[in-house]
Amino acid sequence: MTYQDALPFLQANHNAVVMSRRRSGAAQMSIVTCGVYGAGVAFTTTEGRAKLANLKRDPRCTILVARPDWSRYVVLEGTAEVRSQGSTDPELLRATLRDVYRAASGSDHPDWDEYDRAMVRDRRAAVIVVPERVYGSGAGT
Repeated sequence: MTYQDALPFLQANHNAVVMSRRRSGAAQMSIVTCGVYGAGVAFTTTEGRAKLANLKRDPRCTILVARPDWSRYVVLEGTAEVRSQGSTDPELLRATLRDVYRAASGSDHPDWDEYDRAMVRDRRAAVIVVPERVYGSGAGT
């Protein structure tokens, strides 16, 4: 399966589990809401979360995107690009966080100014997973 094969499924489904690696090499898994972003998928998280610390240290990750009933899924194995406060141009981070919101929710936020303030206050980061391998049962559905 290619990313292009999986794209319709990824555009229609947003429930996901992301796997990062702890310092010991053990898996650390988190439930996230994601959306298609560029040639991959993206989600947001906050500073201080284990997944973010893990991905900053080791960007290898896997994300499983599933239908709401979990009957079909697509897995993307790849590399995470982290965009966060202090390491990303503030305007690029603001635009990325807005784009991820749109991709994951399918709509615009009702108050972008409030959204932007909340993202800064919560120290939100965007994580973009660029796949190197794609597989699963979701293509064509």
